[in-house]
Amino acid sequence: MTEPPTPFRALIDNRRYAWMVGVLAAVLVIGFLVYALTSHRSGAGTPGVAPGQPLRYFAAPLAASTLNGDANLNPPCTMARHDPRALNVCLLAKHGPLVLGFFVTGSGACEREVSTMQALAVAPGTAGAQYAAVAVNTSHAGAAKAVRTNRWTIPVAYDADGGVGGMYGVTACPLVELAYRGGTVAQRLIGEHWLSKAALAAQVRALLRR
Repeated sequence: MTEPPTPFRALIDNRRYAWMVGVLAAVLVIGFLVYALTSHRSGAGTPGVAPGQPLRYFAAPLAASTLNGDANLNPPCTMARHDPRALNVCLLAKHGPLVLGFFVTGSGACEREVSTMQALAVAPGTAGAQYAAVAVNTSHAGAAKAVRTNRWTIPVAYDADGGVGGMYGVTACPLVELAYRGGTVAQRLIGEHWLSKAALAAQVRALLRR
């Protein structure tokens, strides 16, 4: 008489490994939450340079010039070695208060921020500051087209390889840094609120009074 076949038994007990995977997943989730909370509290991930901190110096080709190439993230801060076809933030900061904007071409809001800066550059009460802008992750041709289309006359540089954008953590625009003479940041302005000429002018006048 043939005995009934013995039920198949798994050689590996999957329940033990399922429990281990569950514990590991819980640890990862808790770790991520702790990281997110501490990052938020410390201000990590916020675009730009915070007030009280020094500007990050760079020299980038001007869109209206014949200079081609990537930005220099460690530029010489001396007129003797300065190429006039480049925007050198260190030299600008040595000269006086600076309003420095970052934008991307093709974004209406970001380009309007530069137009607001352009208007303040020639307006009574705000013309005493220096104004400059940088097109992040933009080709020479793309930045030059934006300058021509908007008829900007303030210095506009282009950041071809995104090095300047990475240095400033540009993950959103409009982004404007206001710095005292010497390069210390006074205000970091983020968002479309600062498209308003009146709103930005108030901050620039405050910068010039200090």
